Amino acid sequence: MSVRYIRWLWLLGMVVGGARAWGDVQLHVLFSDHMVLQRQMAVPVFGTAEPGEDIEVAFKDQKKTTTADAAGQWLLRLEPMEAGGPLELTVVGKNRVTIHNVMVGDVWICGGQSNMEWTVGASAHAAQEIAAATQPAIRCFKVGRNPTTRPLRNVRGAWLEASPRTVGQFTAVGYFFARELRKKLDVPIGLISSNWGGTAIEPWISAQSLDGGRTGSTLFNGMIHPLIPFSIKGVIWYQGESNTGRPDLYRTRFPALIADWRKHWGQGDFPFLFVQLANFRAPATQPGDSGWAELREAQAMALKVPQTGMAVAIDIGDARDIHPRNKQEVGRRLALAAMKVAYGQKDVVGSGPLYQSMSIEGNRIRIHFEHAGGGLVCNQEPLKHFAIAGENRRFVWANARIERQSVVVWNESIARPVAVRYAWAENPQGCNLYNKEGLPTAPFRTDNWERAPMVGRGR
Repeated sequence: MSVRYIRWLWLLGMVVGGARAWGDVQLHVLFSDHMVLQRQMAVPVFGTAEPGEDIEVAFKDQKKTTTADAAGQWLLRLEPMEAGGPLELTVVGKNRVTIHNVMVGDVWICGGQSNMEWTVGASAHAAQEIAAATQPAIRCFKVGRNPTTRPLRNVRGAWLEASPRTVGQFTAVGYFFARELRKKLDVPIGLISSNWGGTAIEPWISAQSLDGGRTGSTLFNGMIHPLIPFSIKGVIWYQGESNTGRPDLYRTRFPALIADWRKHWGQGDFPFLFVQLANFRAPATQPGDSGWAELREAQAMALKVPQTGMAVAIDIGDARDIHPRNKQEVGRRLALAAMKVAYGQKDVVGSGPLYQSMSIEGNRIRIHFEHAGGGLVCNQEPLKHFAIAGENRRFVWANARIERQSVVVWNESIARPVAVRYAWAENPQGCNLYNKEGLPTAPFRTDNWERAPMVGRGR
């Protein structure tokens, strides 16, 4: 099937979904053929009808009733269910609506900018991935682009099963994430792909949560608010490239987005997993300052928020392309984080090493890590991209050696070191500190200096 035909199919779904003619009773567009309902929690079912119209929803062995309010809006909740399907969901008012091929499993929102929007068909090994994509229990709903100054109630889109005919247009990170979860959990996975390339974080936050509301919250209004209160397992997020000019603001904006979405959904602290920016641009030749490094630091700071997890991508980027094609590994690392954060599997190492603390030992600094897993390892000796600074705050390249669960860093020209940085650049190519489980160490710095002086040598 041609790419043009697949795109036409998506467009047709969006048009049909946005203009249903089912009579008096209508469901929100998310409630359509091939959908996935969230397991193990109450499931809101909602839509429109004539004011005062009685509504009955039947699904599996449940029947629930409600009445449309004065504005014609109605909502009821099904009792929690276990994974399964395919099934039918029926809604009866003055007319009858039946939704076919419904699965019960886990639903994840896939949000962000172009690296989340990036498709399977444009990723590495696309032909092989598409040919092998017979995954009917993975479904994706692509939310149509719709920026608006006021919060909306509905979206355009349609659910599609993953198959060689359709998967080429799925979010690649989302699909490879879902595929890993299917292997580990054996439950249906639904993806709600709501993202837009080139967008900053601010338009994805509601006006109530932005300090000042200067950006208008247009993408939250048109592409996130209409999804609420559809029940979800959690969110995966890949965004930040468009905020590297002001990484300091991201320190507050990103936690604000997480809190904002959780507040609006009213599901408590649902899992929120995200991808740290990959390496990009010309490789670093000398230690220095970097807006991209500071943005990665701001992302890592969000790990202080409960029920969050981070997939590090510092080793799988592309110097010449802001869209690295290896989305398979990104999805795999997000799935590991999900197994730890969302599914509580204590024996899973869901993260690469993260900086924990430092101690000065003469002319050396020892770096301590959390999430070291089975131990620290170096992929192709020696360790690279460590830099060290003395009291003059000038960083120079450093030697580094693994000692058990820590790394010792030094440069003989620095007699009294005070700070260490690792992978602190747009593209610290060749980063090679991992845990034994094969997950890379996140870039870090031990200092909090706003802007260090230009590179040089010193003690």
